[in-house]
Amino acid sequence: MTIDTSSDVRYDPYDVELNRDPHPMFARIREEAPLYYNAQHDFYALSRYDDVDAALLDHETFSSARGAILEIIKADMEIPSGTLIFEDPPIHNIHRKLLSRIFTPRKVGALEPKIREFTARCLDPLVGTGRFDFVADLGSQMPMRVIGMLLGIPEADQSNVIEHGDSTLRTERGGKMTENPNGAIATGEVFAEFIDWRAEHPADDIMTELLTAEFADETGATRRLGRDELLLYLQVIATAGAETTTRLIGWAGKLLAEHPDQRRDMVANRTLLPAAVEELIRYEPPAIHISRYVTRDVEYYGQTVPAGSAMVTLVAAANRDPRRFGSDAHEFNVHRPIRQHLGFGVGTHFCLGNALARMEGRIALDEILDRFPEWEVDLTHAEISPTSTVRGWESMPAVLP
Repeated sequence: MTIDTSSDVRYDPYDVELNRDPHPMFARIREEAPLYYNAQHDFYALSRYDDVDAALLDHETFSSARGAILEIIKADMEIPSGTLIFEDPPIHNIHRKLLSRIFTPRKVGALEPKIREFTARCLDPLVGTGRFDFVADLGSQMPMRVIGMLLGIPEADQSNVIEHGDSTLRTERGGKMTENPNGAIATGEVFAEFIDWRAEHPADDIMTELLTAEFADETGATRRLGRDELLLYLQVIATAGAETTTRLIGWAGKLLAEHPDQRRDMVANRTLLPAAVEELIRYEPPAIHISRYVTRDVEYYGQTVPAGSAMVTLVAAANRDPRRFGSDAHEFNVHRPIRQHLGFGVGTHFCLGNALARMEGRIALDEILDRFPEWEVDLTHAEISPTSTVRGWESMPAVLP
């Protein structure tokens, strides 16, 4: 079924108040309008786990080549080559394989002691102060340090890198990325001076590896990455990695304050940490929806979605679908048996840095619980992030006993 525009079952991705807590509406859409149509913004939406999972796996019907964000698809923008998240196979597979060199288990695992040391450096000065902001004091800093560790970017330059990418995600309240004066897609120019210097001074690091790597492109020609391609590659790595971890840590502060019994269980039993990270991302995924361009007519629930439409897959709704996660899917539970969710996507666009994000989340929780086993959040001073694509907190202040 498709709902009509007079129904009070309504989802608008640009409605700030609705997006403060979209889950009650997502639950209604999932049950009452499993194929939802929004006439105002002209998009369809899927919300049940099996439908969202299948759509994200079917890149031939649901294409990323026109963007993975609703307003970019609707604007019919030209997508720069090398914007990995806005590509389909086979070119996506070629570019993804190159980037996979960065996220090998060995390279990710080698970062753990460095990430733990940095986390301790952030948290130790706060012990005894009575306050701790999960985002400002840790969540917003950790990702850029980790990306810097991966790519060899000096600490002094890391803030500029993240701020450059984040500026394209930040919008006015209720605004669209296509209305952003900084542009809807970060170009990666912030990396230009660094890669030019590295090209003249090669080293045993990932940046040098990307500069010198040869690959067979979609035409069959063997070549290296062009400068503009490399800039976009680096921007995708920096921005995508930053958003996931920052929002994860912010939600951890809020949800574990609201569930003190589960927090106490984690303090006593650190083997719960991996499951807690999975539950945080399932329950409050930073990317609450992923959009695709529909390449052919497709039918859902007796209705046809015509080719040329925009389809919004409501990841946050699918992640609480009781058909997948049981009758308590709407509850936060770190003891929940781990089962694949859609917080990192699925299929050809499954998050390449998922293992790194999971490790960052686990280390952050471990180090936080060591120092602050109890806290209350100060929601009157918490600030939600103003973006149309990523839902999370700009600040999540906590009061410590």
